[in-house]
Amino acid sequence: MRARLTKDFTFESAQTLPNAPEGHKCRRVHGHSFKVEVSVEGDVDPKIGWVYDHAKISDAMKPLLKMLDHSYLNDIEGLENPTIEKMAAWFWKKLESQCPGLCEIVVHETPTARCVYRGE
Repeated sequence: MRARLTKDFTFESAQTLPNAPEGHKCRRVHGHSFKVEVSVEGDVDPKIGWVYDHAKISDAMKPLLKMLDHSYLNDIEGLENPTIEKMAAWFWKKLESQCPGLCEIVVHETPTARCVYRGE
């Protein structure tokens, strides 16, 4: 049996999008209540009964959330232009080696706007 696990995380950060078109509101400093979904996929271990321990995903995310929460994203290496697309790829790069079966990162900047990244 195969299954996919998803663990959700939240953090608050400020940002600007310096490459947005001149006059675009996102070029100004603004903030979001971000939500990140980290998904892993694999075979369910018949003895334990799970694909992957959720605690391991939390352990991998903990230092990243500490770095991001209540920060100015543009000051973080790799997030100088912190679009949700760039953020999703950044999370993937940071988590790929720590989360076997990583299959999807979803970064929400609002309840109605998100980016889905599958490592492509």
